[in-house]
Amino acid sequence: MLRREFIKFIGGTAVIWSLPAHAQQTMPLIGFLSSRSPEESAGVVAAFRQGLREAGFIERQNFAITFRWAEGRYDRLPALAAELVALRVAVLYSAGGPPAALAAKSATSTIPIVFSSVNDPVALGLVTSLNRPGGNITGMSLFNDLWIKNVELLREIVPSASVMAYLINPSSPSVEIYLKGVDEAAKALGIEIHVLKASTEHEIDESFASLASLRIGGIIVPNEPYLDSQRERITALAARYKMPALYNLRECVVAGGLASYGPSLSDLYHRSAVYAGRILKGEKPADLPVQLPTKFEFVVNLKAAKALDIAIPPTLLTRADEVIE
Repeated sequence: MLRREFIKFIGGTAVIWSLPAHAQQTMPLIGFLSSRSPEESAGVVAAFRQGLREAGFIERQNFAITFRWAEGRYDRLPALAAELVALRVAVLYSAGGPPAALAAKSATSTIPIVFSSVNDPVALGLVTSLNRPGGNITGMSLFNDLWIKNVELLREIVPSASVMAYLINPSSPSVEIYLKGVDEAAKALGIEIHVLKASTEHEIDESFASLASLRIGGIIVPNEPYLDSQRERITALAARYKMPALYNLRECVVAGGLASYGPSLSDLYHRSAVYAGRILKGEKPADLPVQLPTKFEFVVNLKAAKALDIAIPPTLLTRADEVIE
C-alpha cells in the first residue's frame, strides 16, 4: 500500500504524519542555510548527515532538516535566514562560508548557530575568540595561512611562473582577508601577483581571457563559496587557456583541475554536524570552541598535467594524498 508523509514545522520541531497509518512523530528541526547550490553540495551534505549520525541523530527518525539555498546569490541569504528563524528551528546551520554565517548571525541572537567553514570568524565579527566564541554561534574555521603555501606549491609545479594571478570574488565578506593574504605572499616570496576579481560568470570569463596579456604563468583559485560553485566553468577555462591552476579544494581537481591543497571541506562539514548534534542534546554554542582544520589534502590530476604539457616533479607526487590519473 502506498505510504505518504506530510511534514509540518511547529516551534522548532518537525511533526511528521504518515498515511495510511496516521502515525505522528515530533522531532527537532535543523535549518540548513547555504550560499551554494544543492547540485554541487551533494558531497558535503552527505558528510553533514554522517556527522549527525555519529552524534546519534538519524534523519526522519529523531530529527528533520529543511534546506534553503542561495545558489551563489549572496543577496538572497538574509531573506532565507529569516524564513528559517520564523520556523523557530532548533539549530540554524550555515553552510557555504562567511556569507551564510553572517546572514544567520544577523537573523537571530537566540537560536543556536553552527557554521561549516569560515576563514577568519574573529576578524569577521562572528565570534569574540576561537576558544570562547560567546553568544549563540560556533563552528569550524578555515586555516588562514595558506597564501604563501599556495604560491610555493604552484611554483614547484611550474618553476617558470615568475608572474601569477589570484582570482577573488569582490562581493565576498572576506575580500579584505584575501587581499591581505595575497600581498603577504607576494612580499614574502618576491613574486608578482595580479589580483583578478570576478563575482559573475561573465567576469570569470573576462579574467581568464586577460591572462595572456598579463603574461601570467599560473593562477590560484582560493576556497570561496561562489567560486566553488563555478568550479566546472573555472576548470574548463583553465584548460581552454592552457593555464596551470592551483585550487584549495579537492573537488576542483576531481572536476578537471590541475592540483589542489587545503582543508578537507567534507571533514569540516562532518565535524560541524557533530557540533550541531551536541547542541541538540543540550550543549550551548558559547561552550563549544571554534575548531581548526585537522585534515589537509594535496591532490594532483596527472591527466590535466599532461594536457598542459607539465611534468609533475616526482617529489611532489610522493607528497600527494591523492593522484588522479
